[in-house]
Amino acid sequence: MSIKAAKWVSAVLVVIGLVVVILLSLGGVTSKSAVAACNSDAKTVQTAIAAFQTVNPTLPVTPKSLMSTANGGPFLKSWPSNGAHYAISLTSAGEVMVSAPSKATPAPYDIPNPCRSAS
Repeated sequence: MSIKAAKWVSAVLVVIGLVVVILLSLGGVTSKSAVAACNSDAKTVQTAIAAFQTVNPTLPVTPKSLMSTANGGPFLKSWPSNGAHYAISLTSAGEVMVSAPSKATPAPYDIPNPCRSAS
């Protein structure tokens, strides 16, 4: 192999290496943003529940009741959703639950960082 060809191959390898490093670092950013979005969405639902219960202490909390214009609402404009990374749901008792594709069962949002597996 000539020196010129060796330099060309080296330059191509450097560019490929940089692309790999950039792609790997972007994967971390995507994962961190999914966790942040999950936490934000779950906190938004908790806040909506608290507002709904203040206005309607005797009514059951459901996603529909939080988004309805009845009973002082809407308390949420739309239900938060990011199915590729996480899902927010409510138990029949109105507890916010978080599930991620990597977990088999939803976890209560009030445990330490249930969104950590959202990626």
